[in-house]
Amino acid sequence: MNTRNYPYVFQSSSFQSPQTGTTVIITGAVHGNETCGTKAIRRVISELESGILQLVAGRVTLVPVCNPLAYQLGQREGERNLNRRLIPTEDVSEFEDHVANWLCPLFAQHEVLLDLHSFRSQGEAFVLIGPENNRGPLESFSYAKHELAMAMRLGVHRLVDGWLSTYARGVQRRQQRLAHDADVKTLANANTQFGVGTTEYMRSVGGYAMTLECGQHLDPQAPEVGYQAIVNSLRHLGVITGTVPEPVTQMEALRIYDVIDKFHVDDRFVREWRSFDALKQGDLIAIRADGSELRADQDGRIIFPDAGASPGEEWFYLTMANPRLASLSEVSA
Repeated sequence: MNTRNYPYVFQSSSFQSPQTGTTVIITGAVHGNETCGTKAIRRVISELESGILQLVAGRVTLVPVCNPLAYQLGQREGERNLNRRLIPTEDVSEFEDHVANWLCPLFAQHEVLLDLHSFRSQGEAFVLIGPENNRGPLESFSYAKHELAMAMRLGVHRLVDGWLSTYARGVQRRQQRLAHDADVKTLANANTQFGVGTTEYMRSVGGYAMTLECGQHLDPQAPEVGYQAIVNSLRHLGVITGTVPEPVTQMEALRIYDVIDKFHVDDRFVREWRSFDALKQGDLIAIRADGSELRADQDGRIIFPDAGASPGEEWFYLTMANPRLASLSEVSA
């Protein structure tokens, strides 16, 4: 067990109405260099305290900084990626295990999670939601309509699903590549639990959740995107006063269907890709260190291209058109 002393504390602000209603948790800085959510959440806390925003029902808990070690360092992770293998544990070996042991019980006290993030490459804000309703072994779920309705009111115009099922397939490929002398980090990356982050854990304890990617890390508009999404969500759920937002009328829906890992430090992209750049079948995306080419196997878009990824980590994801929004009437309620 890790007994090191860390000079950090975990902080949250909770506001409760005497009237019963939905319990919501809003989180930021799961990754320490993604600060737009922190700024947006602190603004909401200030406005709730001053009365600019007024609670009318339920409870909202706001966590501006989930990972204070990574936040203080100004980098994505402290000792590992908090948004992978986010599960309570008695075997505490890294700082993020301490975070999980605090954060996961907090999630379990709420019904809805909005987790605010940003990304490295340039691109537009978008929302990641969970699977369609199912009783499968990977991510059994029954609140798809609730997630979709909330996602359509965040103020963004692009929606993505398919995360955990795609990640599980990527893990299977990692397992096939494991060497007999693989180090601890490589073994962890090849564990199926490594795909479980904030939203996946929230769904596992009976709630529903979504990740809002507010834009590029340094985009000056990203904190405003996050702030508006929080306010829209709380109004949609009847937690604060104000006009209930209408669902957006135009939303591009995509489904992640594949994840490609980086194998070697000399693996390289053929161009500087941005999230949601369009791909046509056969387009050359990258070249491995051994000269092999990676091409798009169908029309779609690339997301989360990470030129700085380390060998053994996810390098980029591929998406295709998603049929979930064929009828916008499903999310008007």
